[in-house]
Amino acid sequence: MSQSPPPASAPIVTSDGRTDSRPEENHGLVYPCGEPPAPGCVREIAPGLLWLRMPLPFALNHINLWAIADEDEQGPGWAIVDTGTKTPEALAAWRQLVAPDGPLAATPQGARLTRIFVTHMHPDHVGMAGWLTRKFQCRLWMTRLEYLTCRTLAADTGREAPDEAIRFYRHCGWPDEALDVYRARFGGFGKYLHALPDSFRRLTDGETLAIGGRAWRIVVGRGHSPEHACLLCDELGVMISGDQVLPRISSNVSVFPTEPDADPLGDWLASIDRLRATLSDDLLVLPAHGEPFRGVHARLDRLAAGHQRGLERLRRSLAEPKRAIDVFGALFARPIDNQGELLGMATGESLAHLNYLVARGEARKEVDADGVERYRLN
Repeated sequence: MSQSPPPASAPIVTSDGRTDSRPEENHGLVYPCGEPPAPGCVREIAPGLLWLRMPLPFALNHINLWAIADEDEQGPGWAIVDTGTKTPEALAAWRQLVAPDGPLAATPQGARLTRIFVTHMHPDHVGMAGWLTRKFQCRLWMTRLEYLTCRTLAADTGREAPDEAIRFYRHCGWPDEALDVYRARFGGFGKYLHALPDSFRRLTDGETLAIGGRAWRIVVGRGHSPEHACLLCDELGVMISGDQVLPRISSNVSVFPTEPDADPLGDWLASIDRLRATLSDDLLVLPAHGEPFRGVHARLDRLAAGHQRGLERLRRSLAEPKRAIDVFGALFARPIDNQGELLGMATGESLAHLNYLVARGEARKEVDADGVERYRLN
């Protein structure tokens, strides 16, 4: 049994404004690469490194992909990082990109793709990976936990919502109408992805790969997903960050029914600290959403500070016992209703903050006779 994460990095506006940064509100960031390319087009942002953009069928309406000039025993081609969702619009964009006269053409017959890298298992990143690996007879490169988690979630496609998941959300305080919506929508994870290949090449933290004659190091982050891979090239001074560092939104960090006692916020904050200590501040960061930017230290500081402010407001709200759905006002600036994916994301992120306090002995969980869980400070 598993619970599907949000189909994209669709953020919730937090009460401290972690998602409210518009282009004119740079918060110490610089955006040097200009307007994004249209779907089916590319823009070179460093030698042998192309920026692609795909449409998404969500509130977050785009994802950035990256093509790195590569070469293998069969000749030159492109290594692709992230793939977009399985939608007609993404398929049309890919067909334009790899056509004989397309911008990724490497032979008279069209493009050659040497390998497909996927930063993590959310459908906007992995959705077209199966189609691309089969079409170009190339391998999928992914961390082990991301690959296996994706296979597990895809196996839920078409299933009824498990009793464990219904109990999980009922214990959080969800009303019956919200549970009915959840039942109706459960199992939709696989809707946006082609079946993954049955084998993959594992990426590991700290590993250095040769792509197109340059060294790229894998930097793993956690919290938004189990084992998220970023790709860092010191020679070019760039890092492909996926969802681990975004310029204007804070990636969803949630607890799901599969692991109700997980501490993803602890993982997320630890990853922020590690990236802050590891990365040079003059890197050009290539995010999955938004535009390439410089100022990674300022962005990491802002992300961490936003969560710390949220935790402080949460502590103040727990003077009296609260359910997960009762602390939305402490964490989010917008109202959360009982419909759609927003309730699930808000509940998951609230639990991430509550579990963070419980794991550090600052709060405790109390369960009433009906199984409803309430949290209060110790």
